[in-house]
Amino acid sequence: MSAQSENGNEAENTAGVGESIDGGGTDASPAVLIERDGHVETWTLNRPDIRNAISDDDMIDAIVEAVGRVNVDDEVRAVVLTGAGSAFSAGGNVRAMAEKSGMFGGSPARMREGYRRGIQRIPRALYECEVPVVAAVNGPAVGAGCDLALMCDLRIASATAFFAESFVKLGIIPGDGGAWFLPRVVGAARAAEMALTGDAIDAATALEWGLVSRVVEPDDLLTAAHELAARIAANPPRATRMTKRLLRESAHSSLSSLLELSAAMQPLGHHTADHAEALAAMREKRTGTYTGD
Repeated sequence: MSAQSENGNEAENTAGVGESIDGGGTDASPAVLIERDGHVETWTLNRPDIRNAISDDDMIDAIVEAVGRVNVDDEVRAVVLTGAGSAFSAGGNVRAMAEKSGMFGGSPARMREGYRRGIQRIPRALYECEVPVVAAVNGPAVGAGCDLALMCDLRIASATAFFAESFVKLGIIPGDGGAWFLPRVVGAARAAEMALTGDAIDAATALEWGLVSRVVEPDDLLTAAHELAARIAANPPRATRMTKRLLRESAHSSLSSLLELSAAMQPLGHHTADHAEALAAMREKRTGTYTGD
């Protein structure tokens, strides 16, 4: 099945990947819908009936598998992550929490392993994702859903979106790495306010606090996110992937260590055909065409 892109070209719909992830196709509705348009993929969390909760095995497996696939696919240069329906993601499956089923079941020791082998696979995967990921936050991003947005490299929000680091209101803590991601995005003081009150902030406040880089009208969200992803994808892809890695490493490296890593990576860029093409395009005042070579 194919979908039409905005420019009239046919976009590849790789929902079959999601079907194989989601129980080998036994569920007609894959946990994550995947479409490709040129060098940009769109991943749509596809559990609107549970507001795109991300704590169930099918959703975890789908996200982790999608990351693993694009890491080795040089044709994918940027990803847009969004949610189906009215929510971006409500985080954990509250019904499963109440029933103490799935990763929320069993003894404390078993639950600990449930987190480590369950939802914590998502931040590990997205942190190691080679490709820049743009979160198109179309609605509420609550608890682990807020953290999922924080795991992405860039965030654009609909004017109707809101964000809540709301674990404390349920008597629990951010079990998916939110306490690591949140201060790095909004700073320690605002992270403490969000995490210790559990209160939601609207899209305008998220923009003021630097949680998102842009707020747009709901109907313009995906267009804006895809335009941003396309601007990223237009650059030499190996340089883009290495730049993302440097930004990730800078979060826990000393300046000296990061300079050493930069010195080691830079020759790899200088020796690419794309670097030569970029220099030629600059001299000739034209747009470069990059192949990843």
